[in-house]
Amino acid sequence: MSYGMKTFYNGTSFARNEIPTTDNDTFFQGLLDSITAGWRVCSYFGVPNAAGATLYCIMSARAGSSTLGIVSTSVGRSFPSLAVVCPQLHLFEREIAEQCLTRPEGHPWFKPVRFQKPLCEGEGFWSGSDGGGLLPGVMDFYRVEGDEVHEVAVGPVHAGIIEPGHFRFQCHGEEVYHLEIALGFQHRGIERVLIGGPVPRTIHQMETIAGDTTVGHGQAYCMNMESLAGVFASPRAETVRGIALELERLANHTGDLGAIAGDVGYLPTASFCGRIRGDFLNMSALLCGSRFGRGLLRPGGIGYDCDAAIAEELYNRLQSARVDLAGAVQLLWDTPSVMARLEDTGTVTKADARDIGLVGPAARACGLNRDVRRDHPFGIFRMSQIPVVTATTCDVAARTLLRWLEAERSLDFIDEQVRHLPRGGGYRNQMKEIAPDRCAVALTEGWRGEICHVALTDDMGRFERYKIVDPSFHNWNGLGLALRNQQISDFPLCNKSFNLSYCGFDL
Repeated sequence: MSYGMKTFYNGTSFARNEIPTTDNDTFFQGLLDSITAGWRVCSYFGVPNAAGATLYCIMSARAGSSTLGIVSTSVGRSFPSLAVVCPQLHLFEREIAEQCLTRPEGHPWFKPVRFQKPLCEGEGFWSGSDGGGLLPGVMDFYRVEGDEVHEVAVGPVHAGIIEPGHFRFQCHGEEVYHLEIALGFQHRGIERVLIGGPVPRTIHQMETIAGDTTVGHGQAYCMNMESLAGVFASPRAETVRGIALELERLANHTGDLGAIAGDVGYLPTASFCGRIRGDFLNMSALLCGSRFGRGLLRPGGIGYDCDAAIAEELYNRLQSARVDLAGAVQLLWDTPSVMARLEDTGTVTKADARDIGLVGPAARACGLNRDVRRDHPFGIFRMSQIPVVTATTCDVAARTLLRWLEAERSLDFIDEQVRHLPRGGGYRNQMKEIAPDRCAVALTEGWRGEICHVALTDDMGRFERYKIVDPSFHNWNGLGLALRNQQISDFPLCNKSFNLSYCGFDL
């Protein structure tokens, strides 16, 4: 890169003094130039210090290149906001302000993200805060003025057993002009508690970042720990990890297909998929005893082996589930009244998706051809690729279709892997102490999209900072755009077509 970005590959670590530290002008102009050239921000965060903060940005090259890049700069109590010209930085800048108490000057909508206490001592920016500790949701909201424009507030307490989130609609009649989403109601302080680690409970904390993405986040953490310790998981362990990741994708995509059917009142597919989702969850339990995959992934390898009897049972169950899922989903495509509700609903244009940095199925449904398993391969995906599929209609129908197409490819992948499990002895290599003064970066493709973990160790080999970016952090703004000029009654359907994580965002 023209301004000295260090390039590297997914799942590697390097000395922290190898990270270029540029002056502010070079750093911020370099971000603009790189994004214009097709790079995308994976993670942008700060490490607070007495004078302000050191900012780090991890970027991904355009599809077709496996290159990642990192660069840093030091700032005082303020830094220039780029959110107006680079919308994908909008939430990252607000998060940096909240955690490091350095203000993004010129930010178009400066307000809390998670209403958390900062990672350093000091008083927050917002009136009434005690170090950033405002009550969640107590803030100014965007308002549209005009005759007959009205406001509809939903949540944070919802009907049913779901997580808390607040949605503020600006409407004219039934038409939504603007949707503002406020989260942070269950901030758990995950990143704060990881400082000083790793400790024995760290892996368990990683597995609960987003409970339905246990394997996705566990994989990223194991990759970081292994690169920092100079340990490699065996081919057999990497294969089992890949199987577990695709089972997690299958369970959640199947559940979403059923939920989307339920939101348009089509009960046959909703009922079938609810049961089939349970079948895939039980396959994860077959591997390790947990339907969510907890305990399976461990630094150095896996906590449970997949012997020949388990592999055969898993293969047989997959064949039955494939037939059942294909039949349930075909009912959707064959029902005109269902397709009429899905098509041309909740559209996010390809240009908007690129500008705000959408990832995962939400991005691929807009025609953005990006997938970490191919673009930055890790584990078994270095040897066995899963074809990447995209759609072009950019609507709920596209996001529904993507789930089915990806489910087909995940089924094919697992079929192949369970029939050709690598042989080997021990399935978990002994971990060593992690190296001091290092940076490790791991990307995985969770079922919602790109997961990014960044570990910075201090001179004692402990975590000085551990930064986590769940795909929901990139994608919540996509839901807001999907509701513009839609009927407010379409909100549940649009929401389910993204199915983003509250806890993965709130951390």
